Amino acid sequence: MAVYTVHEPPLRGGTTSPEPERFVFVRDGFSFWALLFGPVWMLRHRMWLVLIGYVAVMVGIAAVLHFTGLARVGPAVWTLLGLLIGFEAGTLRRFTLRRRGFSNIGVVVGDDLELAERRFFDAWMRKSSPGESGTRGHAGAPAGPHMPHPESRVLGLFPEPGASL
Repeated sequence: MAVYTVHEPPLRGGTTSPEPERFVFVRDGFSFWALLFGPVWMLRHRMWLVLIGYVAVMVGIAAVLHFTGLARVGPAVWTLLGLLIGFEAGTLRRFTLRRRGFSNIGVVVGDDLELAERRFFDAWMRKSSPGESGTRGHAGAPAGPHMPHPESRVLGLFPEPGASL
């Protein structure tokens, strides 16, 4: 099961409700394509600032390796940098979306992107009431285990001193 974060785009001029077809689902976890084709992957997702930072870091590392005479460890450094990009691909996409004005509105789990979208929009449609315009229905966290009432005499698994058993 994959975990996706859901990002809502900023409202366009004249619209009062979000456009569901513009929502972005970002998969959390390792990205094989970002590992193999880092700069191309960044261009594909229009991550210009991230690409500029990547190129600057690559040039800086290459210069340091060249001037210190450690050019022979370059392939290991490039491999490690590729792994870093692969592991942090989701974070880099979320950073770019946040800079563009998108807001993170939820997390959804699914076997693939299609199932995750279906689950999110089912919950989103249930939360939004059909009579109200301009409201946003967000899929909240699933209900957790039942929490005891604050007036309960048991704190954790141990009764309070003086409480009746």
